[in-house]
Amino acid sequence: MTRYERMKMQRRMQRRIRLVVEERRMALALPPASAADPAYDPEATVEIPRGVTDKT
Repeated sequence: MTRYERMKMQRRMQRRIRLVVEERRMALALPPASAADPAYDPEATVEIPRGVTDKT
C-alpha cells in the first residue's frame, strides 16, 4: 500500500469518525431548556459553588 493510499484511508476514517461523533452528539442532545421552562434565561449568570470545582 502506498503512502498516498494510507493517507487517503486515514482521512476517510477520520471523516467517518467525525460523522459518527456528530450523529451521537445530536442524538444525545437535550431539547432546548427554553421550551421546557419559559422562565429559563440562557444568558443568566449562574454562581458555581467553590467547593465543587476544587477537587484536585
